[in-house]
Amino acid sequence: MDLHRLFFPESVAVVGASPHLGGGKMPYYQILQMAGYKGRLYPVNPKYTDINGAKVYPSLDDLPESVDLAIAGVPASMALETVKAAARKRIRFLHFFTSGFSEIGNHELEKELIRAAAAGGTRIIGPNCIGIHCTASGITCDVPKTPFSGVGKVAFLGQSGGMTHNFMRMAHARYLELNKIVSYGNQIDLKVEDYLEYLADDDTVRVIAGYIEDIKDGRRFMDALKRTTAKKPVIILKGGITEQGAKAAASHTGALAASQEIWSALMRQHGGIEAANFEQMVDLTMMSVADKTPSGTRLGFLGAGGGTSVLFTDFSSLAGLGLPELSPQTQKIISSRISNVNTSTTNPVDLGFYGFDFTIMAHTIEAMAQDDSIDVIIPYFSLDFITSFQKDQIESGPHAIVEAAAKTDKPVIPILSQFTENAMDIEEVRIRMISIFRDAGLAVFRTPQDSIAAIHGYLKWRLRRHAASAMGYQAYGHLSAEAR
Repeated sequence: MDLHRLFFPESVAVVGASPHLGGGKMPYYQILQMAGYKGRLYPVNPKYTDINGAKVYPSLDDLPESVDLAIAGVPASMALETVKAAARKRIRFLHFFTSGFSEIGNHELEKELIRAAAAGGTRIIGPNCIGIHCTASGITCDVPKTPFSGVGKVAFLGQSGGMTHNFMRMAHARYLELNKIVSYGNQIDLKVEDYLEYLADDDTVRVIAGYIEDIKDGRRFMDALKRTTAKKPVIILKGGITEQGAKAAASHTGALAASQEIWSALMRQHGGIEAANFEQMVDLTMMSVADKTPSGTRLGFLGAGGGTSVLFTDFSSLAGLGLPELSPQTQKIISSRISNVNTSTTNPVDLGFYGFDFTIMAHTIEAMAQDDSIDVIIPYFSLDFITSFQKDQIESGPHAIVEAAAKTDKPVIPILSQFTENAMDIEEVRIRMISIFRDAGLAVFRTPQDSIAAIHGYLKWRLRRHAASAMGYQAYGHLSAEAR
């Protein structure tokens, strides 16, 4: 289905627009103005004649044209009347922010809405959702704390409006530039499959993440998922995989949820990446749009501290990832800048107290990059120790790592650990370092577990995608059966 005018509407009407913010509904009219939407914007509300000097229209029937998108923030009792007006006006798309439908058992009203919309060829988004965002067109359902810096490569499909907002906010915190977002709610008309099929063919989107509570058409969804994952990663967090969770989903969006076993099998068979939690979904998304992504399972780890190295090795092994011993030549290069006291150059590389020196870390990264046995390089930084002993390198140090990473085709994936959680100076350093690393296109994580989970999840998709080739099969074999 052609959804171009949904994401790139030349004209938008906001039904229920008000000069007053709040009142239990999203101020879409003001949001679109603040976001810089450049199309024709019409406020609709019979209670007002103008909003800050702009003419307000009593109803959709009174608009001077048939708009591409109408956003309705009206009570459920006015929903049918609004749909009939949209159909008469031949409006292409109608988004209902409104709740009060199948999630409370009001199934018949949803059927009436579909029948009324079909009369005019109007397609419905929702109801019970926050709607659409497209960075390129300026259409949006949220104005984040940090401004949109550019058109990104990330798309998100969220059945929950709250989860959609959360994703948008966390994406900005991780310096993930957004492309298209859909909060689709009860999906009485346009369904997750419609959006997935559209995004599969959207060359401006590199990865699709999603929060899903239920699937209306299982066969169509599986076909869409399989076709999409052949082109790009699809990362999904499933809600309602337990009996109690399914009951909560039913009261939230009227969802009928599948069991964990069925869902996991579906994802494995059709190439999707299953996220265990919300944070992991964002981590996997960040990994998928990094400038350089993992192509193999052989990890090179460097940092300060033997215990961290041991645990990283354990976590990697459990995920089916390996840490091969570095070549004698690589170890010799690393040793040239450090002493042999409380250090190890095998892999994982324990640099001892040298691991707090960014220049030594950069030198070690460059050495590991030359080793043919390594696919991914993971430097581990302790913010607690850096802010205590290497304050002089807080600004220059991360740039040294970026320069070292730029010299190799292998992905460099920093870990910024932080154990002191109530010190503002450490938090400020963390934010600054993440900004530098992300601006350079590096995926960056807070814990070894997070980095390993993201690498493992991305590799499952990548190696499955290339499994038709002999090289792909050989690389895929490195992942344990349990990890697959």
